[in-house]
Amino acid sequence: MKKPFSTPKAPAPKAPYSPAIIFGNLIFCSGQVSIDPRTNELSLGTLEHEATQTLTNVRTILEEAGSSLDKVLKVTVFLADIADFQAFNVIYRKFFKEPYPARSCVQAKLAAGLKVEVEAIAYI
Repeated sequence: MKKPFSTPKAPAPKAPYSPAIIFGNLIFCSGQVSIDPRTNELSLGTLEHEATQTLTNVRTILEEAGSSLDKVLKVTVFLADIADFQAFNVIYRKFFKEPYPARSCVQAKLAAGLKVEVEAIAYI
């Protein structure tokens, strides 16, 4: 049975979705963006700033659910500009270590001027 998961340490949803769903020993983390969990407001800025906040939000949700970035199986990255691919990889490597999870990265028109969104699937 699927169980919704949320934590006050991560951004609260502003739309009808769960921050994560736990199913068995898997956690499906919804797309996270650069929202400051203390204010629940967008925190726009450089790609480095947004990617760091976004990946921090993913890490927080996973850790609060009993998982971690080391247990991530699959990551999907949405970049507003695919030209940011290499710059994003520099930040990504600060969060994920080898062996890296499976990953897709696509260009997407993101809401509110955001530069990056990240979703993840991990085991607990």
